[in-house]
Amino acid sequence: GESFPAFKLERETLPDIDWIAKSLEGLKPVRAGRFLVHGSHDRDKVKPGDIGILIDAGQAFGTGHHGTTAGCLNMIGDVLKSRRVRNALDLGTGSGVLAIATHLMARMPVVATDIDPVATRVARDNAKINGIANGIAFATAPGFHHAIFREHGPFDLIIANILARPLMKLAASLVRHLADNGTVVLSGILSEQRWKVIAAYNGAGLKHRRTTWMNGWVTIELVR
Repeated sequence: GESFPAFKLERETLPDIDWIAKSLEGLKPVRAGRFLVHGSHDRDKVKPGDIGILIDAGQAFGTGHHGTTAGCLNMIGDVLKSRRVRNALDLGTGSGVLAIATHLMARMPVVATDIDPVATRVARDNAKINGIANGIAFATAPGFHHAIFREHGPFDLIIANILARPLMKLAASLVRHLADNGTVVLSGILSEQRWKVIAAYNGAGLKHRRTTWMNGWVTIELVR
């Protein structure tokens, strides 16, 4: 690794504030296609025809204000409008927002997994808050080593909003869980990492369909 001899490390003591909750107090709802991700203070912003998703600031990543979440929501909306999707997997579900959006729009079974048990719990709670009693199966699972993938797969749509490096490492096993005419939506990828990710999925047998850009982040759609 590189060393930075001139780089001084300074410690700063931060007061114990829940920064995510703090930053969300003043946030506006996020609109992505028909989806409107909002906090409980903005329920009144949901218009007829909107698919409103209530996500209050939790401990898990994914309130909708990040370029990757909004990019994914837009792309998921397009995919669900343009083809028949019978089931979906949301890998690295975080707050559960993408799994919830997918289920609310298409009313089909969704599997949502995360490496972090806290995220899995938050996502499960968020599904309940959004009126989903069953329809989303949650599991804490690193990679694809869990019975839930075999029980519910293969999947017509796989959504993975994680980070470029784990996405590249998971390419072969992710594609193994994809149905024959399946679609993959990937995000959590910085623009400059885009070609490496596409190359990894080309190597696993998928074709690049399109890329969308948002604030330096990209969302990539791939098909068999």
